[in-house]
Amino acid sequence: MSDEIRRNMALFSIGTVMKLTDLTARQIRYYEQHELIVPARTNGNQRLFSFNDVERLLQIKALIEKGVNIAGIKQVLNPVSKNSEEATVITDQTVVKRKELDDKQLHKMLKRELLTGNRRGKVSLIQGELSRFLNHKP
Repeated sequence: MSDEIRRNMALFSIGTVMKLTDLTARQIRYYEQHELIVPARTNGNQRLFSFNDVERLLQIKALIEKGVNIAGIKQVLNPVSKNSEEATVITDQTVVKRKELDDKQLHKMLKRELLTGNRRGKVSLIQGELSRFLNHKP
């Protein structure tokens, strides 16, 4: 599985994303409304988030903490459309993969992302934030 497919795979429920980011469901929905993230939707309309979504939410959170307003964030982080490469997707392959993953396997994926998730030689925000989540045993 390619790195980009893995990073865009719809894996995390909003509850898990709330734990990973320390954001409320309302904040996450607000950023979705402003097209800063585009989580995938199941047939039952449940939001599912990817590694890319979590990383982007952590970037948004860091900017908010620095005093940047939503208009400024939109300037820094271009809005994401449902058709863009950054949008989280649910495909037949991702549905099957998600069903195969139990909490322990998802935990392993998070750990692997922490250890090897560097993109373009940079340490991402997600690495520091996810390490806190990994201390929690499923």
